[in-house]
Amino acid sequence: MRGLAKTSREPGAMELVDVETPEPASNEVLIEIDYAGLCGSDAGIYKFKSAFERMNMPTIIGHEYTGRVVERGDDATRFSVGERVVERPIRGCGECFQCQIGEESICQDAELTGIDHDGAYAGYIAVPESALQSVPSNVDPKHAALVEPTAICTRAVLRNSRVEAGDRVLVAGPGPIGLLCAQVAASQGAEVVVAGVGRDTNYRLPLAEELGYPALNIEEDDLTAIQRELTGGVGFDVVFDTTGHPSGLPMAVEQVRKGGQIVLVGQTGETTMEFTPLVRAEIDLQCTYGATFEDFERAFRLIGTGDVDHATFLDDRFQLTESEDAFEAFLAGETCKPVFDVSVLRD
Repeated sequence: MRGLAKTSREPGAMELVDVETPEPASNEVLIEIDYAGLCGSDAGIYKFKSAFERMNMPTIIGHEYTGRVVERGDDATRFSVGERVVERPIRGCGECFQCQIGEESICQDAELTGIDHDGAYAGYIAVPESALQSVPSNVDPKHAALVEPTAICTRAVLRNSRVEAGDRVLVAGPGPIGLLCAQVAASQGAEVVVAGVGRDTNYRLPLAEELGYPALNIEEDDLTAIQRELTGGVGFDVVFDTTGHPSGLPMAVEQVRKGGQIVLVGQTGETTMEFTPLVRAEIDLQCTYGATFEDFERAFRLIGTGDVDHATFLDDRFQLTESEDAFEAFLAGETCKPVFDVSVLRD
C-alpha cells in the first residue's frame, strides 16, 4: 500500500511512500480506510512546528478517519469484519490515574495516531480495538471521517462550557474547530456570532454565513460596537477562543461579560495580558482538549440528527496524491475542512 508520510524535519517534506500493509496484533483489527480529514495539527506537521520534534521519520500522518474492519487479531472480538469504525486517536496507557478515572484523553503517557505512530493517510491501519467505536448506520462515511474534531467540540461545548439556550456566544476563529463549536453551541439554543480576520473573508467567514451565523472580520468591523449592539453592552455570555493565536485570549477578555466564561480550545502558545480584570469580573477561564468515548457518541448523535451540518462543512476538492495543494490552501484559509478519499492509496 501507499501512505503519505512526513519524511524530514523541514517545511513541506510530505511524500507518498510504499509500505507493507500492517499485520494486526492479537488485540488489534486491520482497517481499510475510506475517508480521512485534514486537521490543523496535520498542517502543523506539514510546516513542522516545534511541537512535532518528537516524531520519527518517516511517519504516515493523519488521525481523522473512518474505514471498515477487514481482519481481526486472535483476541479482537468486539468488532465484526465489515463493520465501519472510527478511532479515538489519543491512545491512553490504560494505567495512569487519568485513564483509571475515564479521562484517557489527558493520559499522562498518551500516544497520538499520525504523530507517535503511523496514521490514517494510508490504505490500511492496524489499531487496538479498545481505541475504536462503531459508526451508526445513519451517519454518512464522509461525515464519519469528521467525528473526531466534532467530538472535540462536543466536549468543549456540552461538557466544558456553560452554554445554555438563549446565551449569546462568540466564537473567535472560523477554522474547523471554531465552526464545529459554533454548530454545537447553536444546537443548544445559543445565539452564535463567528469572528475572523482578513484572510478568512475568502472562504471561512462566508462558510460561517452559509452555516447560518453572523460573520465578522475584526480587521474591518468594530467588534466592540457590534458586541454592544448584540448584547446591550453587557458582553457575550460565553466566548470560545479557537484561534490558536496569542491575540485570541486578550480579545476574548474584552468581549465576555462580567461573570461570563471563556473556553480555550485553540492552543494559543505564549501570550501576555493583564489577569486582574478576569479576577475582578469573576470570569470563568476553562480549557478543553481531546475527546472521550462519550464525546464521540454525542458527536455521532448530533451528526445523525443534522444539528451538525457536515455536508456544507466538508470540502472534498483535494486528493492525497496531490496533497500540497490541500495543505497550502488550508494554511492560507482557502478551505476549512478537506476530506480525502483514501481509497486512491490502494489503487
